[in-house]
Amino acid sequence: MFTFQWPWVITLLPLPLLIWRFWPHQKLQSDNLPQLRLPTTKYVQQAFSQLDSPNLNQRWKWILLTLCWLGLVIALMYPQWLNKHIEISQTGYDLMLAVDLSGSMKTADFFTSNRQQIQRIDAVKLVLEPFIENRFGDRIGLILFADQAYLQAPLTLDNAAVNSLLQKAVIGMAGHETAIGDAIGLAVKKLRERPESSRILILLTDGDNNAGTLEPFKAAQLAKQYNIRIYTIGVGSKGGMFRQKLNEKPLKQIAKITDGSYFPATDLHALVNVYEHINKTLTKTEAESRTYIQRIPLYQWPLGIAMLALLMLQIVRFN
Repeated sequence: MFTFQWPWVITLLPLPLLIWRFWPHQKLQSDNLPQLRLPTTKYVQQAFSQLDSPNLNQRWKWILLTLCWLGLVIALMYPQWLNKHIEISQTGYDLMLAVDLSGSMKTADFFTSNRQQIQRIDAVKLVLEPFIENRFGDRIGLILFADQAYLQAPLTLDNAAVNSLLQKAVIGMAGHETAIGDAIGLAVKKLRERPESSRILILLTDGDNNAGTLEPFKAAQLAKQYNIRIYTIGVGSKGGMFRQKLNEKPLKQIAKITDGSYFPATDLHALVNVYEHINKTLTKTEAESRTYIQRIPLYQWPLGIAMLALLMLQIVRFN
């Protein structure tokens, strides 16, 4: 389909006629001009008379000038060809990740494949990174919480940006306590506008709620009202030498209230299995359809015609 991006520029088309008609012209009176007599005046007159020689047809002069101005105006209107519209409907998940950044997440009770001991938050980042990168077409959001809950990234298809924000998160940037209820409440606020079958919250924490204004169970009941399923993931060791133990009981209750599931992630391998299980149980929903229009600019053609007309006008003028 042929169209102009700025069709209103056509109003400039009669501009030369308006200038010619209304611009004040002052005629010089030859009687009032001083008379100069130079030996070379005759040659100067001959040189200027060649510019208005009979070889230049006045009709062609105006045709070329009109063609030049017409080409410039059309080029300014930015003609373009629009290809057929392409609408793409994309299906995917709506995943809100809520990651605990409280002081207890500094506990080093995870081990890598080479038996290197790492902190809980580093283990979460290590496993979440490939999980986020592989979610092509999914809308992922990120909530970081400690004393309070903060929306670090809204639901977006830009998974690389979400992963970058997660990797930059550090313990203490949101406080040192744990406000699980506030994190769930914030997730409900952001997910309630999404289709019901895809409202999913994945909560990663060690289970100890000791801050915030909203109780975790009340927040879970609120999520249930909006059909938001919560998958709780208990990050940490259940016992042993570590003082900050994993508290599974509240996480199991939160998952049960919202028809979700609880998964203990006591090591990196278990955390990977958690996300593999979630991949099989989540429901894909249709994202907002996208419309792509290929625009092919055509301004170079009228501009080229205008330049060619101007060149021909100069060539004819000096012949």
